[in-house]
Amino acid sequence: MAATTNGRAKPHLPHSVWLADRPPLRRKAEQPAGLGLDKIVASTVRLLDTEGLTKFSMRRLAADLGVTAMSLYWYVDTKSDLLELAVDAVAGEMALPDESDPAADWRDQLRGLATTYRDGLLRHPWTPRLLGEVINIGPHATAFSNATLRVMARSGLDPDHTSGALASVFNFVYGFSTIRSLHEARCRAAGISIDDYFTQVIAAISDRPDFAETMELSTRAGYAMSDASALDMLNRDFDFAIDLQIAGIDAMRSRLAREAAH
Repeated sequence: MAATTNGRAKPHLPHSVWLADRPPLRRKAEQPAGLGLDKIVASTVRLLDTEGLTKFSMRRLAADLGVTAMSLYWYVDTKSDLLELAVDAVAGEMALPDESDPAADWRDQLRGLATTYRDGLLRHPWTPRLLGEVINIGPHATAFSNATLRVMARSGLDPDHTSGALASVFNFVYGFSTIRSLHEARCRAAGISIDDYFTQVIAAISDRPDFAETMELSTRAGYAMSDASALDMLNRDFDFAIDLQIAGIDAMRSRLAREAAH
């Protein structure tokens, strides 16, 4: 029976490797030599990158490492635990700003954090799905989160609005990166480049009357018909969108300061 508080069932947090009490590992003779948690996590990330989340299994990982599946459980209790560790390893690749210069512009630092977050999600397209399923509080993820909070503290925005400001930036980056990674996966499955994908879509709709207004007004359509690459177009749109987010934070900070002064 679940524990109760004042007659009500005590809520349980979802399981997380970061909240579990796991005893220290003790080396035993049957443990494979040269196998360690860092090596297991690195192989997990590599397999997820090359084969995807749906094909990943402990048995497949063990084969990649040349060990038995049971030997992996000396280091993790479940496959879910291992996936959490892999997500945090991706966070560890994300570049944090140099905070040693007190004169550094918070706008540039926030832009850099948004860009490195995007790059991490695109390098590892299985990550966005897992971010919605795990408690993302590993040491690398926490370091990244704390860096964003320190940058926002330097912006001068009222702390009550920091979470909303960061949500506007990083929820956009998450959505942008997820959609782009899905497009890229579709292109890989079809055996075409993302440039070919956009070219074929534009060619398919350019003469259709129901898309005439779209073709006339969409700068993306015009860009796709130029000599620029699709990646140039996507990067341009991303950079401009992040600049809009930062300009909005800056404008809101100024507005709130004026309102507080009256």
